[in-house]
Amino acid sequence: MQKETRPDAGIFVIFGGAGDLTWRKLVPALYNLFLDHWLPEKFWVLGLDRAKMSNERFVKHLHEGVDGFSRRGQTRKEQWKAFSEHFAYMQADFSQAKTFAAIAEKLAQKEDQWGLKANRIFYMAVPPRMIETLSQGLAEAKLNRDRRACRIVVEKPFGHDLDSARALNRSLVKLFDESQIFRIEHYLGKETVQNILAFRFANSIFEPIWNRHYIDHVQITVAENMGVGHRGDYYDHAGALRDMIQNHLLQVLCLIAMEAPTSFEANEVRNKKVDVLHTIRKIPEDRVPEYAVRGQYGEGFMGGEQVPAYLSEADVAENSCTETFAAVKLFIDNWRWQDVPFYLRTGKRLPAKVSEVSIQFRQVPHQTFPSTVLLDWLSNRLVIAIQPEEGILLRFRAKNPGPGMRLSQVMMQFYYQEAFKTRPPEAYETLLLDVMEGDATLFMRADQAESSWSVIRPILDFWENSKPADFPNYQAGSWGPEAADILIARGGHSWLMPTMLECDEGTATCQVKTVPHQ
Repeated sequence: MQKETRPDAGIFVIFGGAGDLTWRKLVPALYNLFLDHWLPEKFWVLGLDRAKMSNERFVKHLHEGVDGFSRRGQTRKEQWKAFSEHFAYMQADFSQAKTFAAIAEKLAQKEDQWGLKANRIFYMAVPPRMIETLSQGLAEAKLNRDRRACRIVVEKPFGHDLDSARALNRSLVKLFDESQIFRIEHYLGKETVQNILAFRFANSIFEPIWNRHYIDHVQITVAENMGVGHRGDYYDHAGALRDMIQNHLLQVLCLIAMEAPTSFEANEVRNKKVDVLHTIRKIPEDRVPEYAVRGQYGEGFMGGEQVPAYLSEADVAENSCTETFAAVKLFIDNWRWQDVPFYLRTGKRLPAKVSEVSIQFRQVPHQTFPSTVLLDWLSNRLVIAIQPEEGILLRFRAKNPGPGMRLSQVMMQFYYQEAFKTRPPEAYETLLLDVMEGDATLFMRADQAESSWSVIRPILDFWENSKPADFPNYQAGSWGPEAADILIARGGHSWLMPTMLECDEGTATCQVKTVPHQ
């Protein structure tokens, strides 16, 4: 929601302060909030990590990250100096009680210096296995007591499966109230993802057709052209289904499918999302191949250069059965969506990096025009483009100029940057500001996290007990395994080429369209 004033005074304690997430995402986001005058007038950031490092070296390290990853590019000397004065570093062993006692002392000293109590945000930018240790340490140091001012931010993955997510939730709620726990899902911070709510519920023209009577099916695609890179060790224990579909794609599905909330109060919006997850048709474990397929990339060519197979990537097990591609067909059993298939797909080493939602409408009930006037015939489609360009596109049919009746497809287009003449904030900027405000609307609640795992549990169990015999089964630079095409063809559909791409006919060579900016 639109902020009217700056948040109250706040202290960020970042566990993993010298890590990659802090360097690439968190501090660049805080820097942009600082330049946009959204940070509190009184704020302080304490970074903690195992590495021995001086304050000066820590600030220099962060400076390099902001220069490399801020949406504004290189910093200005005066602005960086003013911002970096709010940072400090402490070497810490997170398994030691004295670490948390020292944190409590430093926070009390800063509040005494300010002469006021501040919101305290404990950001866990650490591997998931450390979350319980950190939570317990905070509780033992009595840093969890103030329910209004104390908040913890937990990064994904939230658990490895349903059982581990439930166990982690039980552990956290013993120490913190649910209102203090912010399970971050950075995809929900993207402007276009948030705008799905505005598009649906602030415009009366779409709601009457947003149902099974007019919509034939929905496709959600999140494609990545990169391999696993330096994340091989993590990814080989996760895979595409856990890494992307369980959180990112299911959250987008919830926004597309949810009923209208009575207000935009956090729990009301989250209730509607959980309702969607609860109504997703359970997949019978003995029929999983009818609803889900997996793939793993082999070697191939990307941008004219040969790239290795997944099994040749660093930190990947020699005979790994981890999927780098997953496609799932889901149904939502309620009055609005009964028997409308939702197709979700994601993968690495696909032809381009692109994310979008395609709402495919049904054909007209009666074809008035003879086939001779049709240059092509495709039903109406609404596209919500998430990346690389953020926008909304509507495809419909119009008459060609000139004598006679000739119909062809045209596109009505809206792009954020073109319309608003500004780059949207990064997702972490939005989410960090919401944490400071205590607004949990864009964050996952405990039941939401567990429900997401419940949806994919039959697939995980089936794949765990049925090893693939055909890996690798798609070439790097292609759109995934043939099995994915068969999956969607069973419903009489085919995968739609992302609207943001221009592709050569008969090849997998694609490039991102350039949007004209003014």
